[in-house]
Amino acid sequence: MGFFDFVSELCDCDWPHFHSHKRIKKKQLLTVEIKVKMDCEGCERRVKKSVEGMKGVTQVEVNPKQSKLSVIGYVDPDKVLERVRHRTGKKVEFWPYVPYDVVPHPYAPEAYDKKAPPGYVRNVLQDPQAGELARASSFEVKYTTAFSDENPNACIIM
Repeated sequence: MGFFDFVSELCDCDWPHFHSHKRIKKKQLLTVEIKVKMDCEGCERRVKKSVEGMKGVTQVEVNPKQSKLSVIGYVDPDKVLERVRHRTGKKVEFWPYVPYDVVPHPYAPEAYDKKAPPGYVRNVLQDPQAGELARASSFEVKYTTAFSDENPNACIIM
């Protein structure tokens, strides 16, 4: 909110409604990334058209090789997801992948995904169902594997 908007709200003399005046939240510019399976150019065109006419959308990018739709604008992510699902009839979900160097253990069973694009793994940092090994720090991994039967260098105190 700019300075002039702030001053104009202070000088607003609508006394009966002065205290019940609610501030209108302005939406922030967001980038919404969605995973949608696209087999052909027709699917690609249908997915792109499904969100192009949406209020607040400023830019739409479609990447059929990664099955990724990126929408930039002043939009609600849930509404974009629902609109793509409704207009295309396809299974859609928020983009579940991050670059592999962001995750502490990218080759842990819960993080590694064969269907992920090259250089990407599942985002286990925000997924509560992901295993603890994928989110563990190197300190924790060192001590959990120290007494493991699968570790050939493990301590064998019995």
